[in-house]
Amino acid sequence: MGYVLFFLVFLVLTSGTGLYLTRQRWLHLVPEVYIGLPRPGSILYERLPFSFTNSALYQRLPSTFSGDIEAGLSSDTFSLAGNVDSGDSRAGLDDAAKAEILKIMKKRRMKFDEARRVYMERRFSQNNIGPDGRPRDPKLVTFS
Repeated sequence: MGYVLFFLVFLVLTSGTGLYLTRQRWLHLVPEVYIGLPRPGSILYERLPFSFTNSALYQRLPSTFSGDIEAGLSSDTFSLAGNVDSGDSRAGLDDAAKAEILKIMKKRRMKFDEARRVYMERRFSQNNIGPDGRPRDPKLVTFS
């Protein structure tokens, strides 16, 4: 029984290595295998009745201050209305921070101010800063 197992393992390893080394010769003959979402330009992507980017599962982050307000990323203490009223043409808030804050708001069912506080405390702790805003470095010397 041991010889059969050894032979099968040896056969799989040698054939796998041979296929890997000669993949440039035969890879174009193999049809595409879709493991995840189909890429734009592929045959399956064009045959879909709808795009996955327009589905209810995918939400594009807002890219303007007015979009940030509509997404709930504004409050009385963190108001973006002044930016919208003045016609500010900048892109809005930071995309990575927006995604993280929206994730906190959805997962913990928090309002924007609370989620922003949690996000900032995480950022502070990652940068070795205490929740009160003072550095946690024991070698820190300050002059006041």
